[in-house]
Amino acid sequence: MGRDFFPPAPPKGGPRPTPGDVAVAVVAVGFDVLAYLAPGEEAPKAPFTVLGVLLVVSSVVPLLFRRHHPAPVLAVVLAVQLAVNLGLVIDPGTPMSNSYGAAVTVALYTVARYSGRRAVALGVLGTAPVQLARYLNNDVPFLGVGLTDVLVTPCLVVGVGLAVRQWKQQLDINRKLLADRAVTEERRRIARELHDIVAHHITTMYLMSGGARSTLDRDPDTAREALVTLEESGRTALREMRQLLGVLRSTDTPEEAPSEPQPGVDGIERLVADSTAAGLPAELHVTGRPVALPMPVGLTLYRIVQEALTNARKHAGPARATVRLSYLPDRVTVEVADDGAGDGKASGGKVPGGGEGGGYGLLGMRERVALHDGSLRAGPCEEGGFAVTASVPLSTDTYEKDGIR
Repeated sequence: MGRDFFPPAPPKGGPRPTPGDVAVAVVAVGFDVLAYLAPGEEAPKAPFTVLGVLLVVSSVVPLLFRRHHPAPVLAVVLAVQLAVNLGLVIDPGTPMSNSYGAAVTVALYTVARYSGRRAVALGVLGTAPVQLARYLNNDVPFLGVGLTDVLVTPCLVVGVGLAVRQWKQQLDINRKLLADRAVTEERRRIARELHDIVAHHITTMYLMSGGARSTLDRDPDTAREALVTLEESGRTALREMRQLLGVLRSTDTPEEAPSEPQPGVDGIERLVADSTAAGLPAELHVTGRPVALPMPVGLTLYRIVQEALTNARKHAGPARATVRLSYLPDRVTVEVADDGAGDGKASGGKVPGGGEGGGYGLLGMRERVALHDGSLRAGPCEEGGFAVTASVPLSTDTYEKDGIR
């Protein structure tokens, strides 16, 4: 399909003139008045009068409504210009001005900007004889300047109007695509957050409720501790989901209570403790000198550890997990490894050695790391078990802000 140079481009807003409309009309008519009062050496010798000035100034009224009624406005402006070119209010037959009307230029441009093919074509055809009338009883030779006024200038004005229209349409399309992309990215972010929150806390609640049920008769104290952990996990899940879903509200009503801060690497120790309480013994090792990480980076590392421990509890079987958090000069890495036999589902249903998986959890982790230009590896270990390793680069001023050189 060819490019449509005449897409619908209705002006926005009400029929009342805007300040911009007023400014354009006044400036255009101002140029016409100056051309009438100071016509130049080659201009006709007809004297200027108050009636002539009023005739030229009268073009300002239709120009105020040019965007909403482009074709009728052009017709009125051409009628006024024809009267000027024929000298009807001073000396009929002697042009009052020898300049190409600025009001005509603005009106013709507006037709090209907002009207259809037929109106644009009629506008060009109507402008030509109006400009030609200026050379009927004039000493200025038609060939050259006159031919340019009649043929070239209207086509040039229309070409500019069509180009601006096409540019504006493409600009609107690009703006809409960017808005759609932003919405899609936000939906993906919310999907990742919901998956991580629900998967982690529901898995913990499921395991703790099962443990409490199995030990309720023979070990009430252990069952009570499991129920306390279950209650805390449910409360945390509700709080995090409420905070996340708050961005979906359509009202601007402020929160009754301030939102909880987003979790970061400081919360990884609690994730390890929750994992141990839920039946997967885990330990945390931190190497390097800790620095204050940007909130998005800290949240990414937290969610990766959360999802990896959740997967280990669901798929590793009887196992132990180790979380290693390493602060390096130019990046921070986190590794979550378990020594379980696994059920083949942690890597998206692939058997060990079959490569990386494609589950929603791993997909969400890859998306999180990719947002920070990092890398993620997930797969079975040579000595057995499963490991998830994420590496996120840090900006050069991260350590400087923390006082480390």
